[in-house]
Amino acid sequence: MSPADTAGIVVVGNGMAGSRFVDELRARDAATPVTVFGAEAQRPYNRILLSNVLAGMTRPDHISLVDAAWYASHGVDARLGVEVTRIDREARTVHASDGTVTPYGTLVLATGSTAFIPPMPGLRDGLPRGAQVFRTLEDCRRISELAESARRAVVVGGGLLGIEAARGLMGRGLEVTVLHLAGHLMERQLDPAAGKVLARTLAALGIGTRLQAEVAGLRTAGGAVTGVELGLPGGGTEVIDTDLVILACGVRPEVSLARKAGLAVGRAVVVDDELRSVTDPSVRAIGECSEHRDEVYGLVAPAWEQAAVLAGLLAGTEPAARFTGARQITRLKAAGIELASMGETHFGDDDEDVEVVRFTDAARGTYKKAVIRDGRLIGAILLGETSTAGTLTQLYDRAAPLPAERLGLLFPGAGGAAEAESPLRMPDAATVCQCNNVSKGRIRACWQGGARTADAVARETRASTGCGSCRSAVEGILAWLDEQDTVGAA
Repeated sequence: MSPADTAGIVVVGNGMAGSRFVDELRARDAATPVTVFGAEAQRPYNRILLSNVLAGMTRPDHISLVDAAWYASHGVDARLGVEVTRIDREARTVHASDGTVTPYGTLVLATGSTAFIPPMPGLRDGLPRGAQVFRTLEDCRRISELAESARRAVVVGGGLLGIEAARGLMGRGLEVTVLHLAGHLMERQLDPAAGKVLARTLAALGIGTRLQAEVAGLRTAGGAVTGVELGLPGGGTEVIDTDLVILACGVRPEVSLARKAGLAVGRAVVVDDELRSVTDPSVRAIGECSEHRDEVYGLVAPAWEQAAVLAGLLAGTEPAARFTGARQITRLKAAGIELASMGETHFGDDDEDVEVVRFTDAARGTYKKAVIRDGRLIGAILLGETSTAGTLTQLYDRAAPLPAERLGLLFPGAGGAAEAESPLRMPDAATVCQCNNVSKGRIRACWQGGARTADAVARETRASTGCGSCRSAVEGILAWLDEQDTVGAA
């Protein structure tokens, strides 16, 4: 450790990026002093599973990422519920809300992002009673409390968070309507045809959708929400009566600390391949508050990859590690809705230089699409039936050559690509858990070491602890290994 690092490492932010970095660092380095500040008072948790908590399907304590005793047992000074208010780069200290001043050798910013609240009537003076953003576990608790006395809910925003919030509220028995400004749902991840199928799936679940809905403001009475006002194309307004409004209008990187400290900020803190601020090499940034090569990643897998790279660099165990970018793969798995989307999905049959393979069964909520250029998968959507998601993810992530039989990309057992779905055909190098970069070979090694259940493998590798969509694949591999063991012993 260099003299500049003798003050240790201070981490600002204890969410999915910050907590993973501390975990990865301690796995490599048990000695360097580490202090982590978390604005939220509770232990870090899996934000991906908040919709299940909102629906009442999962208890809040079941989505924790770190055991209560972990910090003390690993020599980490955890300041939970303590917010950092100022960074003094010249003195290399951080000032916190509890009055403490903590020196750092290396400062890691993992401040994440905050929910965007549009400046419109009814919201300019803060959130009225009955209006809530959906971003944190505390937001989840507040929404659950509000839902107990509400009958109708309006979700403003039909992106990933909005759909998750709507499904969660529907699980609590509310009448739910999603208002979305764009012409189809989840327009960043889906093409118009997939957006229509998703809207039909939501309708079958009892969730209404209004597209091209221009929200003009909230109506209130006595400080509480009574409705959402829409602007109509020909002029005039329409009011949708409601008791509860969830604002899912997007997020913004939380960079106020960095900006006040004089760090270079674009959309987020600008970093290089070693995740160093381009302004100050003693400051690093990971997760949603970092901007790398003009890209801000809003998904968990890239944040966890950054955490591992940075841990290897700071611990000195992987001095050549670099973050060179990540492919973004969106997964949504809520009751009644399964979705995987990756890459460039908006190409159509008339676009030159691409090949589009597509299947639609809107009545059953199924839409599948693969976009191919020069024999490589550049984008895909699987909605409703996602059994080939593992194969497509591997092909997309590695830019691997595709089989001549394209049907196997969309349907298991219909071609060569689908054979990778079988544990027998899947190579050991194949990635099973995309969030945590866990291969089939690593799962096999865990099984050989005595981990015979998905939970045991998760404890060893973290497989299935991200979005959870790979759990069935992990269970399938374990079952296949058990079967091979039985056959071999016969």
